[in-house]
Amino acid sequence: MEAKQTVFVNEFTNGILDPAQEMLGPVKDGGHVVANTAPGCWGPMITPSIRGGHEVTRPVFVEGAEVGDAIAIKIKSIQVTSSATSSGNDQTVEGRFEGDPFVAGICPGCGAKNPETVIEGIGQEAIRCASCGEDVTPFIFTNGYTLAFDSNRTVGVTLHKEAAEHIAHDGRTYMATPEHSVQNPIVTFAPHDLVGTVARLRPFLGQFGTTPSRPFPDSHNAGDFGQFLIDALHENGLTREQLSDRTDGHMDINRVREGAVLICPVKVPGGGVYLGDMHAMQGDGEIAGHTADVAGIVTFQVIVIKGLTIEGPILLPVEEDLPYLAKPITMKERETARSVADQWGVTKLEESLPISFIGTGANLNDATDNGLQRAAETLGITIPEVMNRATITGSIEIGRHPGVVTITFLCPVKYLNKLGITQLIKDQYSHTSQSY
Repeated sequence: MEAKQTVFVNEFTNGILDPAQEMLGPVKDGGHVVANTAPGCWGPMITPSIRGGHEVTRPVFVEGAEVGDAIAIKIKSIQVTSSATSSGNDQTVEGRFEGDPFVAGICPGCGAKNPETVIEGIGQEAIRCASCGEDVTPFIFTNGYTLAFDSNRTVGVTLHKEAAEHIAHDGRTYMATPEHSVQNPIVTFAPHDLVGTVARLRPFLGQFGTTPSRPFPDSHNAGDFGQFLIDALHENGLTREQLSDRTDGHMDINRVREGAVLICPVKVPGGGVYLGDMHAMQGDGEIAGHTADVAGIVTFQVIVIKGLTIEGPILLPVEEDLPYLAKPITMKERETARSVADQWGVTKLEESLPISFIGTGANLNDATDNGLQRAAETLGITIPEVMNRATITGSIEIGRHPGVVTITFLCPVKYLNKLGITQLIKDQYSHTSQSY
């Protein structure tokens, strides 16, 4: 099939990222994708027919992307379409899943695996097995809220019981659930433990990346959630070694937002770029386990980087999101540094640009080790050198607790030249005045 300049996406997976699944597209190298995403987390979590913790878009084949390459994703725009949502801290319900509540839902009444459901009324007992009528949701709230947004999607306000229940009766409309999405709208539960709380919107994608080289439940395509797959008894169980086939598309890093560039590994022909789990806002760590899931429209450009073999994503955040020490050196700072260098006989200053390596693991320590190792291997330097650079010209930041971090630092251009991404990074921070 001839590659297209623009591919439109409004279809979703059943929760499994499968390299054998037919992809959409292809889209041209340098082309654009426009996707209508479904809410993540809570909607799929109360829809046990979805076999993963999210409902992400069907992957898109990128022309010219071969295994061992990378794909740069330039996020052009993110627009929230939901006018309200619900979220909060979760608690599992025993007897309604086998081992993994995100993947292996089961009806406690008839025993059906990943049962189809119907909605009967509102509240936390509204999700019922379509066959026997039993309450089947594997998750309920310990503390939850319903959040309504202004028309410009700049702020949200948590609602009282009566307002939350009004929204619950027409959940798909308020959440703007895409037509092909099968998830139950989480606003059906009408949680209202927080009332009158004001929160700013800064939307981003919790899921954005490429297809792993073996089937993964979408929410488990990461080093922390992926731990639940090790030796699991369901059909998507794997060994510890096979977990390395992941691509870490499920990051929940709030810096993966409009204006950022994400560089992702290609582990299957065409890459298979997918996205979902859009959030209205999130503090570092997503410490409640969940945040405000929303539907939205995302536009992004894809650029193939030949021969850049990486194990996990590299992020180029918008400059505002960079740690203070990792912001590009300005011309004025460089002039001051030149004076110091002259005083001490240092003949040449490094030329550097920001870069952020993503690490994931069973916990934050493992994730940090993973990110440091990925940075060192990609750049061809030692881990101690990465540690030093991240300490004096960068920072380690939490993406998601318990096990996603970013290793951000100013990287010498001579290293970036070998990877072929210097110009991409220069373009990302082109408004910062520098002498190179």
